[in-house]
Amino acid sequence: MKDILKNQILYYILVPVVIGFWPILVKAVYLPEVGTKLKAETDQFEKAEGVIEQILKLDPDRLNYADSKKSSVEFDYANAVERAARKCKISEKNYTFSDKPDRTSGGQKTKNAAVSLKEVDITKFAEFLSTIQLRWANLQCEKTTLTKKKEGLDVWKVDLNFKYYY
Repeated sequence: MKDILKNQILYYILVPVVIGFWPILVKAVYLPEVGTKLKAETDQFEKAEGVIEQILKLDPDRLNYADSKKSSVEFDYANAVERAARKCKISEKNYTFSDKPDRTSGGQKTKNAAVSLKEVDITKFAEFLSTIQLRWANLQCEKTTLTKKKEGLDVWKVDLNFKYYY
C-alpha cells in the first residue's frame, strides 16, 4: 500500500479525476438545492411584503413610530396614555394614571407610572398595551393585573405599571 501512495502517476491521474468530478457534483447536487432555497426565500419575501402592505394600510402611523427614538419629543405619560387610549377608543372616564418622580439607578434614568383601565374588554386592553409600547420603544410594562368585573362577560379592570428608560 505504501508503494502505491509513493507512486507519482497515481497523483497525476487522481487529481484530474477529482477536479473533473467537482463540476458534475456542483451541477447535479448543489445547484438544484440552491434553486430550491432561492424559491422558498422568494416566496417568503412575497408573503412578508403582503403582510407589510396590510399593516401599513391598517396603521399608517407606524412609519412615524419608527423615528420615535430619534425624535426630540420628550416622553410624557399624560400624552402617551391619552394618545394610546384615544387610538383604542377608550374614553377618558375609563382610564386614570399617576406618574412618579424620575429616578436614577445605575446611571439609568427612569420614569414610572401606574395606569388603570376601569372597564375594558380584553381586545381593547391588548390593543392599548401594544399601541403604547409600539410608540415608545423604551417603555416597558412591568406588572399587569386583570380583575374581572361582574357587569358582563368580557369586562375587566386592568392595572398596569410602566417604566420608561431614558
